[in-house]
Amino acid sequence: MLIAIASDHGGFELKEKVKEHLRERNVKFVDLGTNSTESVDYPVYGKACAEAVASGKAERGIVICGTGIGISIAANKVKGIRCGLCTSVEMAKLTRQHNNANMLAMGGRILETETAFAIVDAFIDTQFEGGRHKRRTDMLDEMA
Repeated sequence: MLIAIASDHGGFELKEKVKEHLRERNVKFVDLGTNSTESVDYPVYGKACAEAVASGKAERGIVICGTGIGISIAANKVKGIRCGLCTSVEMAKLTRQHNNANMLAMGGRILETETAFAIVDAFIDTQFEGGRHKRRTDMLDEMA
């Protein structure tokens, strides 16, 4: 699995920690920026990551801004993206099981590092259940 990862300045520090966590898990990733805590515009990075996933260059994506809200909105503007903003492990599991989310959004100013790692692990390790959920994700895909 290849994960695209991106953040704005508010998510930069957590992004760097998540990258190290991915390395420790031997998960391949591509970092699409930003590269510092200098102020940048979150839509640019949410869109870049979402386009990498939508095009198939990456299987899944992780985006991080201060709250996770803005960057998740940006990612969800890209056709084919289902980006779930998660603040708990349970949310990460359910967004994969029920929504087949292909992107995860998190808040760098909201989450403790260990919680973020557990959320990332759940997002990577949890499979889509299909069944009745497939009908619903198909409906979402047709809306975009």
